[in-house]
Amino acid sequence: MSASAGTGAFVLSLMSIPICYIFNTLSSNNSFDAFVFAGCTSLIILVISVRFVLQKTNSLDPLFYVYGVHAFLSVVNLIIGLEQDNIIDGFVTFYLKEADPHINTAHGHMIAYWDGCVHYLMYLLMIAAITWGDNYRAIGLYWVGSFLTHAIVYVLGNAVGKHGTEVGLFFFLHMLFIAVSVWACFRIFSQPNSEDEEQTQITLNAADRSLTRRPLDVLFIIYLVLAVSFCVFRGLIVLDCSTQWCHDYTQQYEPYLKDPSAYPKVQMVASMLYSGPYYVIALYGLLVPGCEWMPDLTLVHSGAVAQAQFSHMGASLHTRTPFSYRVPADGQSVFLLLNILYALIPQVLCYRCSTNPEFFRKLTAKKKAE
Repeated sequence: MSASAGTGAFVLSLMSIPICYIFNTLSSNNSFDAFVFAGCTSLIILVISVRFVLQKTNSLDPLFYVYGVHAFLSVVNLIIGLEQDNIIDGFVTFYLKEADPHINTAHGHMIAYWDGCVHYLMYLLMIAAITWGDNYRAIGLYWVGSFLTHAIVYVLGNAVGKHGTEVGLFFFLHMLFIAVSVWACFRIFSQPNSEDEEQTQITLNAADRSLTRRPLDVLFIIYLVLAVSFCVFRGLIVLDCSTQWCHDYTQQYEPYLKDPSAYPKVQMVASMLYSGPYYVIALYGLLVPGCEWMPDLTLVHSGAVAQAQFSHMGASLHTRTPFSYRVPADGQSVFLLLNILYALIPQVLCYRCSTNPEFFRKLTAKKKAE
């Protein structure tokens, strides 16, 4: 595939800006006929744009087109976030009036920024990797974790929260987006690992794998023990644990955990049920050599925790959250310290496992004999 295909996908993503403006302008009188006309006009413009910018593409990898569409939608999400903050105006006004309630919550607002910035960059990197024939598995696994966290919180939050009775057309359109993305997740997992396992198998001997020779991993082990305690603790809070510790922590540092939108509750329960077991499994992976699944697992989890913490921290401080559920001013330093460390250390662990994976490779028979 030529480089022009990747450039075309990038240009196509930027076409969302004029298309959003045209759609919003044509739909400004709030009539059904205008809405249909605006939708058809925008669709025609989009199809012509796709035909023009991707006419030289001969890719056989369907993920190229999936990422191209996702990049287009990511720019739309960024426009939504900017218009909600009154930084721009007149691009998605009609959509914000008709959208599902999730997008107008603080959590949905932060998701729009995450998707419009971080996910957009990932899509462009994956498009570039496919264009040049490189392996995109590592970037894809990071995106898988980020996407799955968003999907779980979005679907369950809409189902059990105070907006559960307001599910509309846009919710089902989003479910179509999730279905395609889940298919993409399976496609990413099926990609071969590009590492030369034979080379990594012979770089360490059994003595080098001792925990006493790995002081950095000792620090990661300590973190994992603390992290599993922290995620279980916050899970118990949203499940209405009546202990004084839970009550004091909620009042002083994270009152957003009790927000009636249910998104923080779903997120913390999902973290307790999924991140909690992950920390235990990762602890095993750092203690026992030869766990070849460890680098992939840390990639997925680091993407998940980064997205979750960005949304949670942003929503906890955002003005869209009612004042009584925002982080108190005198508790912000502790809140930021705990949550930033909880988000950043998994990224460091992921980097360690991905760039220095020798400990997680099985010793060859020759080395075992020596």
